Amino acid sequence: MTQQLEHILYTAHTRTTGGREGTGSSSDGALAVKLSAPGSNKPGTNPEQLFGVGYSACFIGAMQLAARKLDIRLPENTAVNADVSLGKTGDDAYALAVTLHIDLPGLDADQKQQLVQTAHQTCPYSAAIRGNIEVTLLPA
Repeated sequence: MTQQLEHILYTAHTRTTGGREGTGSSSDGALAVKLSAPGSNKPGTNPEQLFGVGYSACFIGAMQLAARKLDIRLPENTAVNADVSLGKTGDDAYALAVTLHIDLPGLDADQKQQLVQTAHQTCPYSAAIRGNIEVTLLPA
């Protein structure tokens, strides 16, 4: 079931030309990237890298909200490393899989688990891909 937005907080406007061998930019000029296919060794980034950075940033924001809700102090040096894999399924379709390595130094295992699970339920990226992309969460 698709969720409808009742109140828009922000809309990003971007333009991409040339696909995986092109360029992408935001309307405000804050983002301008050259794109290259994964493994091509050409200059530029690829959509999987951009997705990993976006998902990681969003997930940290969701953990910040979760920490306030759960009354847990989120460590200042919290970090998320994302592994975004591009591959093919058994029926020869392209698909993604994501592993988030979540670094929460100084928290005990229960606090880490609570934060990660709460964030995963509220993160817009997690919600957008739930049921469509395999996601593995590894709190450390």
